Amino acid sequence: MLNKILTFSREHKLWEPGDRVICAVSGGADSIALLFAMYLLKDRLKLSLAAAHFNHGLRGEESDRDARFVEEFCRGYGIPCYMGAEKVVPGPKGLEAAARNARYRFFDTLPGKIATAHTADDNAETVIMHLVRGTGLRGLGGIHPKRGKLIRPMLTVTRQQVMAFLQEYHLQWVEDSSNATEQFLRNRIRHQVMPLLCRENPQLAENLSAMALRLGEDARLLDELAEKTDRVSVLRTMPQPLRNRSLAAFLESHGVLEPEADHIALAESLILSDNPSAKARFPGGLCIGREYDTLKVIPELSSWEPVKLDPDGITVIEPLGIEIHCHPAVEPCLKYDRFTVLPQGDMVVRSRRSGDTIRLHGGTKTLKKLFSDRKIPAAQRPQIPVIADEAGVLGVAGIGANLDRVASHGVTVQIIPIKR
Repeated sequence: MLNKILTFSREHKLWEPGDRVICAVSGGADSIALLFAMYLLKDRLKLSLAAAHFNHGLRGEESDRDARFVEEFCRGYGIPCYMGAEKVVPGPKGLEAAARNARYRFFDTLPGKIATAHTADDNAETVIMHLVRGTGLRGLGGIHPKRGKLIRPMLTVTRQQVMAFLQEYHLQWVEDSSNATEQFLRNRIRHQVMPLLCRENPQLAENLSAMALRLGEDARLLDELAEKTDRVSVLRTMPQPLRNRSLAAFLESHGVLEPEADHIALAESLILSDNPSAKARFPGGLCIGREYDTLKVIPELSSWEPVKLDPDGITVIEPLGIEIHCHPAVEPCLKYDRFTVLPQGDMVVRSRRSGDTIRLHGGTKTLKKLFSDRKIPAAQRPQIPVIADEAGVLGVAGIGANLDRVASHGVTVQIIPIKR
C-alpha cells in the first residue's frame, strides 16, 4: 500500500518536500490507514503531518465516540489534530451533500493540503453512481487526484489492501453505523451492485478506478482546450465538446456550482436562439441572457412608477440615477439630452409603453422598433426614461426629442446623470 501511495503521488505531483499535509480522518478504516501510512512516510517525504476530524452531529453519541477515538489516536502518535463540528441539516441535494459541504467548508479553513482517504473502490462506486444518474466525460472521470488544496493519495489502493495494511500494523478503527444503511445510493451500490459485478471481475474496482483516472485526464485536457468566452458567435462555431465545457466554465464563474447537463443545455439554447435578447433562469435565482453577441448575467433591475415632473424645477429619479431639470424655454434647443417641447397637460417620466412612437430625422418609429434597431438589450429597455404628456411621447433620454412635439417656446427638458 505504501508503494502505491508513493507511486501515485509522484505521478500526480500531490506534494513537494516541505508541504504540510492534513489527513481528513473520520476514524474509519480507510482514513486511519491513510493517516498511519503518511505517518510512516512523512520523514522520507519531508512533509509536515497533521490530521483533521469533523463531527457532523448526525449519529449522536456515536459521532462523539468517533471524535474521541481520532483525538486519542493522534495523541498516541504525536500527530497534531484539528477538530471541527457542526450540526448538519439536509439541503436541496440531500443529507449526504449537506454533510460533505459542511466538512469541506471546515477543511478550507485549515493551513495545508487536505488528503482524503478515497480508495479505488470509492472511485469505482462514484463512477457507477454517475452512470445511474446520467453523466458525461466529467462524471466518468470519477474522483480527481487533486483539486485545489484537496489531494487523494489512495485512488489506486483497494479496500482489501487497506484491511491488509491495518492488520499488518495492528491498527484499530471505528465503524460508522450509517455505512450499513440502504438509505444512501452509494451504500446500495457498495452492498448490492459491486458484489455482483465483482463476481464477473474481481479486479473491477481497480479497473474502473484506472479507467476513471484516464478519462479524468481526457476531460481536463478538453477543459483546457475550450476557449473561455462569452461571445455567442464564437460559442456557436465551437465543436460540441468544447462548447459544453466553455458554457460550463461560464456558468461556474457566475455562481452555478457544479453545472449539470440540463443547465449546460439551457445555456446552449440561449446561444442558438434566434432571439438576440433570449434569457433563462438558473439555480440560485440567476438570470442569464443574450445581449446580441454577448452572453451575460442579466441583473434584476428595480421597477419604478411614473413620476410627475416639476415644470419649473428639478425632479430626481433615484431608481434610474438621473435628475430631470425643467424650466421655461429661453431659446429653442434640440439635443439628445436636452430639448424644448410644448407639453399638453402634466409631464411625466415613465418607461416605454405599448404603442409609443417617436419621429426622428429618419422618420417615425415605435419605441419598440427603435430600441431593437439600436440594439439596446431587452433587459435595459424598461429602464430607459421616456418623457411624455397626455398626448404621448415628448422625448427619450439618450435619443432625443419627438420632432412632432418640439417648439421654439414652452419647456426645456434636460436629463442629467446623478453624480455619485
